[in-house]
Parts: sequence; C-alpha cells; structure tokens
Amino acid sequence: MRGIVDFRNRVRPVARENFARLALGQNPDALFIACSDSRVAINVFASTEPGDLFVVRNPGNIVSPAAADGFSVADESEAAAIEFAVGMLQVRDVIVCGHSSCGAMTGLVRGREKVATPHLKSWLRHAERALERIPDRTAPGAADQLSQANALLQLDHLRSYDLVARAEKEGRLRLHAFWFDIANAEVLAHDPEQGRYVPLDEAQAERLLRPDEK
Repeated sequence: MRGIVDFRNRVRPVARENFARLALGQNPDALFIACSDSRVAINVFASTEPGDLFVVRNPGNIVSPAAADGFSVADESEAAAIEFAVGMLQVRDVIVCGHSSCGAMTGLVRGREKVATPHLKSWLRHAERALERIPDRTAPGAADQLSQANALLQLDHLRSYDLVARAEKEGRLRLHAFWFDIANAEVLAHDPEQGRYVPLDEAQAERLLRPDEK
C-alpha cells in the first residue's frame, strides 16, 4: 500500500500520459511465462515498461499441455493467455523463464508424492517429465538442473497447441527458454545449437532474435 501511495505521489504525475496511451490498446513484444516467485522481478531484469510484456505467472512457470482435441488437459488460464497473446495480440516471441532456488522444482525433485498441499501436488504433474532430463535427482544442484530442464519441457507443452505450432512453423513465432540466476542477477538463455544455457548478452540476443543469420 505504501508503494501505491508512492507511485501516486511520485510516479503518476509523469506516467499519466504513457498510461493514457496504453489505455487505448496494447501491443506487447512477447508472452512471458514465469514463476510466481517474488524474487523473479521480470520488469527489473528485462528492463521493460508497461505494455512491453504479456505476462503469465504460476508456481513453476508451467504450461499444462493440450490433449488430442486441442484443449488444455488441466487449468484453462494458461491456454487462454496463449490464445490471446499469440492469436489476438500476435506476439512474435514466447518466453518460458525458470529460475534458481525454485520452491516448486525443489518440491518436485524431492518427490511430488511428498508435497503436502493438494493443488500444488497436482499442478506439478505437468513438470514431472522434466525429471527424466536430469542425470541424478539426489545430486547437489539437482533442483536448479530440473528448473532448466522444466523450462524446455514447457516449450514442448506450448507446441502441443496447434495455434503455437502453426505460428512457429510459419516463422511468425519464436519460442525461448530463459533461466534467472537469482544470486548472480544473471539471465541465461538456452541456445539450441550449443544445447545449453548461456548468458543472455548482446551477441546471444542477436543470435536468438535472428536465427536465420547465425
């Protein structure tokens, strides 16, 4: 509440013109799917302003996949956001961003059956296949490895929606897996050519945004 009061007194006078323009419509650059974790400060590490990103957040940055009939097998909110962002707003990029020290991934690597809360336990089933992509779930750092693998798994889930698969095939959409290292305040991006996550510096950004020019 104090933050809102500060915004009203300090930011609002200089931001009203921009928000008045945004009130007429939005044209975001990307759909950004991130974890609900309070430390994942997207607007800070992505240097974004209001109107730049269409954001979905949930525990574990998860996208429930589509079934054979094209409908989500679980929660409809992620599917609705995908349809809106890709189909109506026609974003050019979709980003799934995991992060270090993720509580959802820590719970999953310890065993989903041990998660005490029923809805989280059920929700994490959409990330459980990522466990197959890490060598040892008992090793130090396994939760972070799982978090990175999970971001890639969610790209597969995104492609299970015909709208996404078709747009990507036609070159109208790019899918990316990012990973935020909280302790180092560093954003990594998965490089398909190298098969690993690398720091998202200027050169890597150019490679990801212009894949035909690699």
